[in-house]
Amino acid sequence: MDISEELPARFPHMRWERDFSLARHTTIGCGGTARLAVSPLCTEDAAELLCYLSRKAIPYCFLGAGANSLPSGEPFEGVVVRFSGLKTLFADGETLYAGAGVTGGALLRFAEASRLGGLEPLTGIPMTVGGGVVMNAGVKEGHLSDSVLRVVGIERGKIRTFELRDCAFSEKRSVFQSGIAVTGVYLQCRRTSAEEIAERREEFRKRRRHLPAGRSMGCVFVNPAGETAGRLIERCGLKGVGRGGAVVSPVHANFILNEGGSAQDVSALIGYVEQEVFRQTGITLREEICRLP
Repeated sequence: MDISEELPARFPHMRWERDFSLARHTTIGCGGTARLAVSPLCTEDAAELLCYLSRKAIPYCFLGAGANSLPSGEPFEGVVVRFSGLKTLFADGETLYAGAGVTGGALLRFAEASRLGGLEPLTGIPMTVGGGVVMNAGVKEGHLSDSVLRVVGIERGKIRTFELRDCAFSEKRSVFQSGIAVTGVYLQCRRTSAEEIAERREEFRKRRRHLPAGRSMGCVFVNPAGETAGRLIERCGLKGVGRGGAVVSPVHANFILNEGGSAQDVSALIGYVEQEVFRQTGITLREEICRLP
């Protein structure tokens, strides 16, 4: 049986979408379609689904806000799993719980209303909580991992709680990049005033106003030790360089803009930048983005 019929019939209580457009659901705005996309409504359903997909050898990938994701450009004959239905938010003292589908904006508004500070460096970062945990979202002043107490995830079809020591957080990295699904996170915040939180959020909001406009994935590369990737790329003379409809931003060299190009254009430009930076400096850039099938 075709998976487009098999899976919705097997899991009728989940939200399914056929011929899912990756271009419409990623900020870079390019890519092909996936045979199916699904949104489980609870962690237990997600675990059952992932166990079934693995047992049947049906390919799948995860997609959050799609803000740092680059599709391959080829049709994906599998399932895009989205946790947009996992939107639980609650506070218990100075501990805040957020489901994987909560957006960064909703998380920060809830924290401010609850007088819980510490998450302000996440202001303006386009993300869902699940994706933010996987990629350890943040800026130099603070990352999501700074507040993590424990993460609820699914590993090999089993629901598991990961303590902070299990998460292996580092610069734009975590253990969850190995294919472990994140369904929620407990965060340690600090009691403070709404006014102080609002002031801090405005500081970070102002900084992001200077970032390039247009369709992008945000920063493409992790900053090497003692340097920023943007300055390194600029020194190599790569600002404004293009491949097809993709171009290195003339405003910030660690951004690649899609100006009507394809996923192949973007991927080719990323490869060229990596090659040129290594040729000129001997430094190997590490991609910050997530590549989708």
